[in-house]
Amino acid sequence: QVQLVESGVGLVQPGGSLRLSCAASRFTLDYYAIGWFRQAPGKEREGVSCINSSDGSTSYADSVKGRFTISRDNAKNTIYLQMNSLKPEDTAVYYCAASVFRRCVPPPPMNYWGNGTLVTVSS
Repeated sequence: QVQLVESGVGLVQPGGSLRLSCAASRFTLDYYAIGWFRQAPGKEREGVSCINSSDGSTSYADSVKGRFTISRDNAKNTIYLQMNSLKPEDTAVYYCAASVFRRCVPPPPMNYWGNGTLVTVSS
């Protein structure tokens, strides 16, 4: 069974940093576009970032541009989301997801989802 597992649960102070990981089992991540999404309490899920399979191009939501960086390590079959200058409004459950459509633009439907990991930004 295909699995995506996020890690990096954390309580971080405003202005702090955290790196989330998304590890895949039973499939190879570099054949998929990978997206990070988040859902804050009482809000709809939103896309945060995405990385192409084909050329490694990345895209970001305006709210995180310049603060978050998505990257992939194909040798480890893992995708990362480095989050810097965190704000309280970044508090959410973060999910990674994989799409067989290997490009992020236009936003593709996601075929596989992780269970999510909670990030809390608070002093």
